[in-house]
Amino acid sequence: MLNIKNTFIGQSIKSDVLSGIVVAVALVPEAIAFSIIAGVSPLVGLYTAFILGLITAMIGGKAGMISGATGAVAVVLVGLGVKIKEALPQNLLEQLTVTNELSNYILQYILLATILAGIIQILVGVFKLGKLIRLVPQPAMYGFVNGLAIVIAMAQFPLFKGENWIMYALVLGTMIIVKFFPKVSNAIPSGLVAIIVISVIVIGLDLDTKRVGDLADISGSLPSFSIPTLHVDFDSILTVLPYSILVALVGLIESLLTLSVLDEMGGKRGSGNQECIAQGTGNVVCGFFGGMAGCAMIGQSIINFSNGGWGRLSALTASLLLISFVVALSGYIAMIPVAVLVGIMFMVSIGTFEWESGNRIRYMPNSDKFVLVAVTIITIFADLAIAVITGIIISALVFAWKHSKVRSRTYREGNDTKVYEFDGPLFFGSTTSFFELFDTKHDPENIILNFKDARVMDISGVEAIDSITKKYADLGKKLTIRHLSEDCKKILKNAGPFCTYEEDEPNYKVAINY
Repeated sequence: MLNIKNTFIGQSIKSDVLSGIVVAVALVPEAIAFSIIAGVSPLVGLYTAFILGLITAMIGGKAGMISGATGAVAVVLVGLGVKIKEALPQNLLEQLTVTNELSNYILQYILLATILAGIIQILVGVFKLGKLIRLVPQPAMYGFVNGLAIVIAMAQFPLFKGENWIMYALVLGTMIIVKFFPKVSNAIPSGLVAIIVISVIVIGLDLDTKRVGDLADISGSLPSFSIPTLHVDFDSILTVLPYSILVALVGLIESLLTLSVLDEMGGKRGSGNQECIAQGTGNVVCGFFGGMAGCAMIGQSIINFSNGGWGRLSALTASLLLISFVVALSGYIAMIPVAVLVGIMFMVSIGTFEWESGNRIRYMPNSDKFVLVAVTIITIFADLAIAVITGIIISALVFAWKHSKVRSRTYREGNDTKVYEFDGPLFFGSTTSFFELFDTKHDPENIILNFKDARVMDISGVEAIDSITKKYADLGKKLTIRHLSEDCKKILKNAGPFCTYEEDEPNYKVAINY
């Protein structure tokens, strides 16, 4: 487990607290926007940012990582909402619409899906499956980061609707402050300076531009415990389960990839399994306290790290300050111009994009280039989980193709013995090339198959050895097989009796469904 005590404070208390203030303010419009996307009240997204942010701040796998309501998860919940609407009888749908209860009705299913998703995520962490993130190849990581940077920028475009030149000027001014203020001083996060300066200008001059209060009313009370009010039975669980699984997978993929990005920024490795448990615990609590499912937020996390918030105190400050906005300070937060938050997010997008990948792509193999571009495009136009899984599948197929040949060296021991020495992995992709190595009809009476420099990877490789053994046996030739692992010998059917047992036998397992 991670040493939480040693990671509570990052560079300094001041850096963590000031960075947490910037993150808290920047969380408000995103929480509101993702709530609207999911079709629920803005307070639901704000509660998620508070609860999930608080829990992951305390027990998460990476100090300083920010969690809350995200677009990737909200899109999955939209699908659940559509399914619930389609399943409703027409008369009940009309009744709920007229009484404005439809949103609350759908919310109950979202809360149930959130609880189930959290349980799944906890199980992933308990069984230590978080390490599977290592299967994501580097080109897919580049594609994920670049695609997400573009998505972050594109998410700001709707906020310009109906605005005049003042909005554009304020956004540009914000970006200039965020870019150049660190050259003047690092005492205060540049994002916080931008929020203060731009807000003072807008409020002081009473400029005609969109404020946070124009997006939605964020005033409310502390979240309270409640059990989803729908009748929980087998049918309702069956209805939400596919979406719960999707939410769990999308949330963990985005969280673990964000953790990997922050590992590179901070130089210290976080715990993937601990993050899975923290995300799951946070989502379960969200479901019982009126919040929808969420996950790590790469944009906000990078804001936090860029402003010096490397300790748990920074994320803790952000979540506590956010709920104080809802309970007591909503009037002041409502006055902040949206332009300053858009400008900060544009700078996050620029900072998130892996510009070095543009240089590295020239030296990448064509397969890696394809993975990088494909993951980027799918992240932008489809879904993060689909993008990353596609990248893994393409990379795995390319790897299998490149290693789909087993090589051999042959030589004679006397006039009646021929030795085949193999090199390379023997698995489902290389069995064809394995069979092509043999000349069963013209080989002498004694054949030795030496697997010292080869490795049998799966059941297809085992069956290939069995098959070639049977061919030689049918021709009445004597076969000896050397240097197979004990595990491999146990699975062999035809070739088992022909295996030798030597002191320098390899020791590896064969991939098989036992």
